[in-house]
Amino acid sequence: MRSTAQRSSPLQSPYRYLVVSPSLAGTLLKCYDYPHPLNPHTIIRGYDKAHAFRTAKMCAVVAQHLSHEQSRVRQFQIACLLHDLGRAGLDRQLFGKIWSWARSLNIPTRPAEWRLRYPRSGYGRETEAFVKTYGQALAKEGLPLTKWACEQVEMRLGFARRHRRQLKRVKPLLESLGIRWLPWMEQVTLYYYYPEKLEKSSEWVRELGEILVACEQLEAYSNRRRGTDYYARSKENFREAFRYLDSLKRQGRLRAKVVRAVRQLTASGIFDSILKAARGGKLSRREQQFLRSLQ
Repeated sequence: MRSTAQRSSPLQSPYRYLVVSPSLAGTLLKCYDYPHPLNPHTIIRGYDKAHAFRTAKMCAVVAQHLSHEQSRVRQFQIACLLHDLGRAGLDRQLFGKIWSWARSLNIPTRPAEWRLRYPRSGYGRETEAFVKTYGQALAKEGLPLTKWACEQVEMRLGFARRHRRQLKRVKPLLESLGIRWLPWMEQVTLYYYYPEKLEKSSEWVRELGEILVACEQLEAYSNRRRGTDYYARSKENFREAFRYLDSLKRQGRLRAKVVRAVRQLTASGIFDSILKAARGGKLSRREQQFLRSLQ
């Protein structure tokens, strides 16, 4: 079903490329709002709403370009809108301090990387291993790993566990909206951190997981606010974004078909408004020239 917003001028509507209704998208994005555990009268507004919204629109375009059927694309877009739900309640200042410190010391920030460095850590217990290994060092930096601080750690190293917990929290809402959260939707949303979960999945599930990774990484590398807070990055660079996608292709995380589709669609200009919004409203002439050159 096409939304009325899609029939309006595509250059003016922020709802361009939605295959779900704007009202449903807005309702789902409200799931990122989270009651502050230390102040019950305060709601932590979902930090990743805009990122999820832009990513979900790009993902639908790529999935349609690669000939996925419309009913599947609709479910896929719902999954993409909720793909970062495991970070609902992100405390921007605390999260940033913990992970900027970790990055400065080259400490792994993703589950698979953590297990490579610390193979004795139990699968799914990476958060606990981080707390045990670095808790004292962080306390000396003035960052004691309280229960709330540990949740900020879990948002990266224990993302699957926290994502499932947040889905359980919003399950009554999803049911009231007639949304069934299917197993493949979880596999797709977890692919970036847990590629092993798709090893036995159908080809189309793997492809949707790759599309989500490619699009959300392109948005993340273009996202000025997220780059500063998540990655201590002072400048966004589209060239670096596509270099990263190419590196994921070399690692076997993304196949050439998906990367090629993202490059072609980006070169066509179809994502310009989305990337411009991620940049805070402006693309330089040089950046636009680079995007056109991707074909």
